Amino acid sequence: MDDARTVLHRYLQSARDALLWKLEGLDERALRRPRTPTGTNLLGLVKHAAGVEIGYFGETFGREFPGLDALAWYREDAPPNADMFASADESVEDVVALYRRVWAFADELILTAPLDTPGQVAWWRAQDNPVPLHLVLVHVISDLTRHAGHADILRELADGTVGLRAGNGNLPGLTPAEWAAHVAELERIAQGGA
Repeated sequence: MDDARTVLHRYLQSARDALLWKLEGLDERALRRPRTPTGTNLLGLVKHAAGVEIGYFGETFGREFPGLDALAWYREDAPPNADMFASADESVEDVVALYRRVWAFADELILTAPLDTPGQVAWWRAQDNPVPLHLVLVHVISDLTRHAGHADILRELADGTVGLRAGNGNLPGLTPAEWAAHVAELERIAQGGA
């Protein structure tokens, strides 16, 4: 049976991989396009995930991410929600490469530090600190899987691609006509029809 660290890291990496997979095959416009009233977009979710890991596996444990000062969205004068979209001068490749560097940075801690290593989450209530690495890992996994779910929906809206990961649609193998009939039935039910 795997130890707790191995299991936690596997779930974290699965969420990371799911986020990046949702980018594959789309052009830059589709990746940047806001698809909700609050501007949520696929590339922004990846950038946000990078920021989540920088904060929780960096600052929380007294570690500074190399090159943090070059990330304009971390500055005090950054526009609101700047971590949720890629600016015009941040390419898709830049955001993906940043996230992969963040993985390596986070994994240095995750794979070597004792799971009871205490950290201080500055944006949490005082009574919730100190917090052990184990709990931080669970929190980040929960956050990233939530964002992977957002990415699932955004990707389906972008081009109809669905699924858990490449090669695993995780949905019934219905034809487009069968899906249309299914959606029509759900709409009928939502409208109050019997």
